[in-house]
Amino acid sequence: MSSTSNSPVALTGYAFATLLLIAFMMGANHVAARLAFDHGVDVATAVAFRSGVTALVVGLLVRYHRVGVQLTARHRRVLPMIGVLVAVQSLCLYSSVARLPVALALLAFNTYPLWTALWARVIYAHRPEPRVLRAMPVMLIGLALALDVFGAASGLGASSQWAEIGVGVGFALAAAATFGLALVLTQHEAADVDGRLRTATTMGMVAVLALIGVGTQGGFHLPQAPMGWVGLLGLTALYGTAFTIMFTVLPRLGVVGNSAIMNVEPVFALVLAWAVLGQTIALVQVAGGLLVVATVMWLGLRRR
Repeated sequence: MSSTSNSPVALTGYAFATLLLIAFMMGANHVAARLAFDHGVDVATAVAFRSGVTALVVGLLVRYHRVGVQLTARHRRVLPMIGVLVAVQSLCLYSSVARLPVALALLAFNTYPLWTALWARVIYAHRPEPRVLRAMPVMLIGLALALDVFGAASGLGASSQWAEIGVGVGFALAAAATFGLALVLTQHEAADVDGRLRTATTMGMVAVLALIGVGTQGGFHLPQAPMGWVGLLGLTALYGTAFTIMFTVLPRLGVVGNSAIMNVEPVFALVLAWAVLGQTIALVQVAGGLLVVATVMWLGLRRR
């Protein structure tokens, strides 16, 4: 999880390309995850591998850069809460990816800005910005088109379509809701903690909780075929590399890690899922997905 910035930053060509690279790797991570799930890996195993390696890499960065680890009592209370929320988000999002076309799972998850506004209102009594309120119906219309909620594109009809996608959509929205809450708590309670330290502690807790989940399910569910190992190692390497770039290259470029440009991740996932997994969606669903992505980017590029 990256730090936030209070003002927009002009992007150089190199910074723009780096942000696109991170978005590509994040999208590819989820395609690799689906590949692993299709060959015997379960969600807890995938999250444990991904988060454990990322925690190790970012932890080494913390040590290398001699980041101070002094935490206040408030930080000690809130960081475990954030860790639990990110663990739930990770498990829910991968559970959605295992059930839905990858791009659709990510599009449903991309509603998290709406959940962020809701949690900020509920917990801190912050009124949503007018821009957010205007974006809500547009984003929901785009999501409805992308998910084909009435079953028109699939020809299944609404009831059969929801029988097909309902559980996966539920997991994606639960991931969005928990991630939105984690972002709100981070902004208001832990924004003064160094981003590398915050990410290392969060990923470490996610890995521990995922390992507990692995234990309750009788151990690791490892791939049953070579392509499953490609998926598991791929998702681990892609996620860890993306986070490493986020905390080593981007700060030197003066670009915040959660730049709106990285919200093109579902677009990359759509292309990769078609090329690698053979997943396709109807043209109207593609249009709805692009509407969601454009709306999220419009929100992310707003002046604060």
